[in-house]
Amino acid sequence: MTNRRKFMQLAAVGGGAVFMSGLYGPARAAGKDSYDDFFFVQLSDTHWGYSGAANPDAANTLKKAVATVNALEQTPDFIIFTGDLTHTTNDPAERRRRLAEFRDIVSQLKVKDVKFIPGEHDASQDNGAAFKEQFGKTYYSFDHKGVHFVTLDNVSDIGAGLGDVQLDWFKNDLSRQAKDARIVVFTHRPLFALAPQWDWATSDGAKAIELMTPYQHVTVFYGHIHQEHHHMTGQVAHHAAKSLIFPLPAPGSQEKRTPLPWDAAMPNKGLGFREVEAELKESSYTLTELPVSKG
Repeated sequence: MTNRRKFMQLAAVGGGAVFMSGLYGPARAAGKDSYDDFFFVQLSDTHWGYSGAANPDAANTLKKAVATVNALEQTPDFIIFTGDLTHTTNDPAERRRRLAEFRDIVSQLKVKDVKFIPGEHDASQDNGAAFKEQFGKTYYSFDHKGVHFVTLDNVSDIGAGLGDVQLDWFKNDLSRQAKDARIVVFTHRPLFALAPQWDWATSDGAKAIELMTPYQHVTVFYGHIHQEHHHMTGQVAHHAAKSLIFPLPAPGSQEKRTPLPWDAAMPNKGLGFREVEAELKESSYTLTELPVSKG
């Protein structure tokens, strides 16, 4: 599979490709319930507008990622950015400028089905107002080839929660799905309490997990923590993506949540994006994390 896409030749930005077999379980009988293999790309935490020692090449990293995705041998069905598109600023005009610049850069992606959710750097200071101006709703759902996708917003609320209104919407959205439906959820922060002292949690995330628990096939993809991480809450799998700006330390491994030092010899160390492939195989999750490109 990796040879088929020649991914290692192309991942100049970094590793982090994930091929997931059996994500959506066995194929159903041919007919209206059948679905096709497909793959999508998850990118996260680009922090456009960041300037600092943790990534002296910050002005180019996002552009390199766009070029890398465009160079994939096969075209993904869609691309999703899971938050922190831009780096935080107290200036509303500057926030809008950064969001517009980010939008213009990613408009160069060959894949035109590109989806976005905000991170706290984009949305917490204005309840998502500037993000909505550029990208529309902060939470929504869509269907693709037999899979139901849901995006949640756990960043616009300054209290790092989803809120009752969104939880009610989520409950109603899920209620239209069969208990054995294939469901994928995208968030920015983790829904479970990974490291609350570092803001790596969602204040009412347990309520969202409770809503997902009755469903047999739910997978959550998120960002925020700038590293690969995998966790289970019951039968719900949670997978964090690497960042495209700088890596962060392992959860709770040190007192402060500070970026890992930049390494001039390996400037892309710890950076990357994720490819998620759905294959029609009767198997549990098979994840293969590829190392950072040596190129």
